[in-house]
Amino acid sequence: MLETIAEHEPRFTIGAITAFIALMNHPAASSRSFASFRQLYSGGAPVPPAVVEAFRDKFGLYIHNGYGMTETTSPSHVVPFGREAPVDPASGSLAIGVPVFNTESWIAGDDGQPLPPGEIGEIVVRGPQVVPGYWQRPEETKTAIREGWLFTGDVGFMDEAGWFYLVDRKKDMINAAGFKVWPREVEDVLYTHPAIREAAVIGVPDPYRGETVKAVVSLKPGMSVSAEELIAFCKSRMAAYKYPRIVEIRDELPKTSTGKILRRALRG
Repeated sequence: MLETIAEHEPRFTIGAITAFIALMNHPAASSRSFASFRQLYSGGAPVPPAVVEAFRDKFGLYIHNGYGMTETTSPSHVVPFGREAPVDPASGSLAIGVPVFNTESWIAGDDGQPLPPGEIGEIVVRGPQVVPGYWQRPEETKTAIREGWLFTGDVGFMDEAGWFYLVDRKKDMINAAGFKVWPREVEDVLYTHPAIREAAVIGVPDPYRGETVKAVVSLKPGMSVSAEELIAFCKSRMAAYKYPRIVEIRDELPKTSTGKILRRALRG
């Protein structure tokens, strides 16, 4: 990819954040590697704020966030070019953007009704990019798509200014001794450690807590850190029920063909 960039000098690209992480940490990457670019966008996986800042420090370019699903066929939310996504001070999450042209979005509570700004619930979207339903699966269609509104299954919130934030997938929530732990929040903290290249957090069975937090990470080339040091790093920066009790260090994390880290493969 670095050779292709040097040959063709592109001005725009979009890719999973893991692709940008890999390029940023490649030994052949230099401050001039992305000199031709004017716009960079990332979608398909949550974008840690620490990675955005590290990329800008190295290459001088800001990665714009975006959000969409298979069911939306294209982005439903995006950070407009020339704007920087705010970071929520409470959770540390980077905003996924604002609804794109001709698209509406809001946050639903457990009762399916709209929640006020700042309240965490399910992201709901309606627009021309939303599919009409699931092929030959009427019950799933009825549950997920109601009068054109797609109930995404993603948990998030909207701030007073209209920026949307992704917390995590509903099904990925970890229930640790009755406390809700969102993997994304733990991953964002791990990405602030200078040795971490990639991170994924999952829940694993625990005889005392029901579930406990496990982190699976890969390290940057030439860096080293122990599992115990990473646990201590997170413990000093998070509530006691959130920090990982188990850390596994791997050479690579499993990913989809588009570069999205596969949490479900780690659970197996």
